[in-house]
Amino acid sequence: MRQFTRRLFLAVALLGAVGGHADDLSAAVGDRVTVLTLQGPINPVAVSYVDRGLSLAESQGAVSAVLRLDTPGGLDSSMRAITQRILNAQVPVLVYVAPAGARAASAGAFITLAGHVAAMAPNTAIGAAHPISGQGEDIAGTLGEKVTNDAAAYIRSIATERGRNAAWAEEAVRKSVSITEQEALSLGVVDFVASDVPSLLAQADGRQVQVQGQNVTLRTRDATTVPAGMNAFERFVAAISEPNLAYILLSIAMLAIYLELMNPGAILPGIVGVIALLLALFGLGNLPFNYTGLLLIGFAFVLFIGELFLTSHGLLAVGGVISLALGSTLLMAGNPVYFRVSPWIIGTVVGSFAAFFIWVVAVIVRDRLRRPMTSQENLVGRIGVVRSELNPEGTVLVASELWSARTDQPPIPAGREVRVLRVEGFWLWVMTIEQALRAPEEPVALPAGGRGALPAPQDDATTSDTALSST
Repeated sequence: MRQFTRRLFLAVALLGAVGGHADDLSAAVGDRVTVLTLQGPINPVAVSYVDRGLSLAESQGAVSAVLRLDTPGGLDSSMRAITQRILNAQVPVLVYVAPAGARAASAGAFITLAGHVAAMAPNTAIGAAHPISGQGEDIAGTLGEKVTNDAAAYIRSIATERGRNAAWAEEAVRKSVSITEQEALSLGVVDFVASDVPSLLAQADGRQVQVQGQNVTLRTRDATTVPAGMNAFERFVAAISEPNLAYILLSIAMLAIYLELMNPGAILPGIVGVIALLLALFGLGNLPFNYTGLLLIGFAFVLFIGELFLTSHGLLAVGGVISLALGSTLLMAGNPVYFRVSPWIIGTVVGSFAAFFIWVVAVIVRDRLRRPMTSQENLVGRIGVVRSELNPEGTVLVASELWSARTDQPPIPAGREVRVLRVEGFWLWVMTIEQALRAPEEPVALPAGGRGALPAPQDDATTSDTALSST
């Protein structure tokens, strides 16, 4: 076990060193434009992705970052987090509504206007930014007015900061107006229309923008474009954040928990139900990254502890490993770049837990396979201890198992040793050790024809199957 632990720590250290070295190598490359592609709802996954992509561009000394955007909208909190990240970016951010047929609707309009440069591809649209409830319904009454006024003030301030059409921006919120790329260009909502990324960079070259309060002239024409797509973790989290899948997970969770309550101890439905429920609550926006990750990790340790005390044939350990992997993934995807743990480290830790519990389960299974099975035949003649008084029925502990027992002798108190005479169904017939030792010389007189009658020995050479002697 010590050797296994030493090797595990050595593997973790090596993987951490390799991951850190790889980050250093990538950070040394400069003179580039980092291209992010954000397609789909604006949610916590999008926040994490944009933050990571812009941090990557900043750390690698990129001359600018391009955010290719195609979204129907999303959460207000996530939209504000992305716009704040763009407004405070240390490199110029070019928000580009693309490809053809894309849209920057609702939250996407805020994000587009926040870019240091805003551009659109042909046949795209922007606008329709009126706030609605999480269920897709209008927000009525005073609350609706407050939310609308707040959103209008926010988009107006963004447009003013970037020198864009603040009046139209407010109309997009209050009246849900939406316009094409040519209308956006003529109204001063975007800076230009570009057919692709090279055209975008060529038209942006030479423009002056303000980054962190400083005037910066864009030099993008000859820069190398480097894609920075979503990693495997972000793609997975984005998939489970999709509303339809989140609803399916919620349905699975309800069904699995119902099955567990109907069949207590089934284990598998309970594990699936809890994990699916936490993922569904996250996907529906009720739980943030960190809380969901911590709850999944906590549930994993509950399952690991349960594996040590309950017979689950490895199901608890498997569920724990899956829950630990999911929780670690959400924690990694939800934290800022500088607080994230290397995916290699997470994979190593999860793999180590999996290997450890596979070893534990294998040892338990091997031990059970080696353990001799108790049968009726080999119980006869064994010594046991009375657990509850035999008067004439009670219980005895024989071969590490608790049995129901009967005796034809006077009551035998708990704690006395007895010997098994025979087995009838699930009942053991027993007598005290003292009486069994006297049996060859003084046969016990039992009721004639009684269920506990013992035939007397026939001769010195032959005895009955049920006659016991000191030998």
